[in-house]
Amino acid sequence: SRSALFKELLSKSDDPELKPAVQSAPGWKLFGKVPPRENLQKDSKIIQQEYEARTGRMYKPPPPSTRRKNIEFEPLSTTALILEDRPANLPAKSVEEALRHRQEYDEMVAEAKKREIKEAHKRKKIMRERFKQEENIASAMVIWVNEILPNWEGMRATRRVRELWWQGLPPSVRGKVWSLAVGNELNITPELYEIFLSRAKERWKSFSETTSENDIEDAGASVADREASLELIKLDISRTFPSLYIFQKGGPYHDLLHSVLGAYTCYRPDVGYVQGMSFIAAVLILNLEEADAFIAFANLLNKPCQLAFFRVDHSMMLKYFAAFEVFFEENLPKLFLHFKSYSLTPDIYLIDWIFTLYSKSLPLDLACRVWDVFCRDGEEFLFRTGLGILRLYEDILLQMDFIHIAQFLTKLPEDITSEKLFSCIAAIQMQNSNKKWAQVFASLMKDNKEGDKNHSPALKS
Repeated sequence: SRSALFKELLSKSDDPELKPAVQSAPGWKLFGKVPPRENLQKDSKIIQQEYEARTGRMYKPPPPSTRRKNIEFEPLSTTALILEDRPANLPAKSVEEALRHRQEYDEMVAEAKKREIKEAHKRKKIMRERFKQEENIASAMVIWVNEILPNWEGMRATRRVRELWWQGLPPSVRGKVWSLAVGNELNITPELYEIFLSRAKERWKSFSETTSENDIEDAGASVADREASLELIKLDISRTFPSLYIFQKGGPYHDLLHSVLGAYTCYRPDVGYVQGMSFIAAVLILNLEEADAFIAFANLLNKPCQLAFFRVDHSMMLKYFAAFEVFFEENLPKLFLHFKSYSLTPDIYLIDWIFTLYSKSLPLDLACRVWDVFCRDGEEFLFRTGLGILRLYEDILLQMDFIHIAQFLTKLPEDITSEKLFSCIAAIQMQNSNKKWAQVFASLMKDNKEGDKNHSPALKS
């Protein structure tokens, strides 16, 4: 039994035959063993007498009782080792050295205590803000559920709802509001999703089986394109929110994400799969049921801005970049000139932001809040958010060169907060010479069309 074993161990520890072996055990120094020493432990009074006889003066060491008592805070580290006496095989500390070590230790403890108090205040502040945020979310949820959603069409554009929307949607109603705001112009039904999903599964099955060379030659480039899409989906899913471990193979949402993306490639073969789509689909899956996520995904990607980027329509993308630069120069002239001096164009950082709707660049909770207002304001808010990020980090970016700016904007700091970012976004004025985003973009489209006419061969002849 355990009690019998414990008694046996105790009796062995009292065995006098074991004690000489312990007493004669070799001592230790920093590198290797030293020969055994006799009388390893001297009485403290004898040590004091020897010291007094050698130095001819009285030594009054600090009372041991006050050495570490009455210390409210002591760091959990090796800091306190500075107070320890040296091993017997090394020279003892002098009085001055002992006092200096005590002073250094007290300073380290005071500094550590100061840091601990500062961290405690910071944690309390974060907790207070979190509780306040939770209370706001709870009260907002009641308003959304009981007042706004039942009267969506009549209330969505009111000032009260827009202000509440800006503050962020409660997670419990986020998916529903997104679906209503994005709409379903394509008239996709859950049944239609099932049809395209079954086609995707058939395609996966056919490609998993061995295909003859004749079949590949007959199908031409379309087979290669489809194979590339399917392989890219598989690769991209593994890189989607890797820190969450829910979309990777074996994760609870892996198959679901694979299904939505596969069904979309069958639904829109003209677009196919493009890198970045997996992040958009993943965010929707986290907030909506499978079929609803697909419906929102397809309609979202059918918006002019997303369609231009995902179809890699270069002329349209350049117009979006040009419109962005108009408001960039208007709001952040100093940073605009700094970027110009390095020939740093918007495509270097905007493409990744737009392709993933900031879900890859920003923390997920913050990205969802950006999505909230994007669903309210449309494509304009995507570019306004980009300007908000540049404003937030303007002072840092002004000190950087081309390479460091590109690297910084590709991988934004993880400690970015919604309060700071949305404060900067709110400060961005989306108006240039009394023209709003839509008007500036429309004028760029008009100028481009007129330019095409002027360069037309028919007009020249």
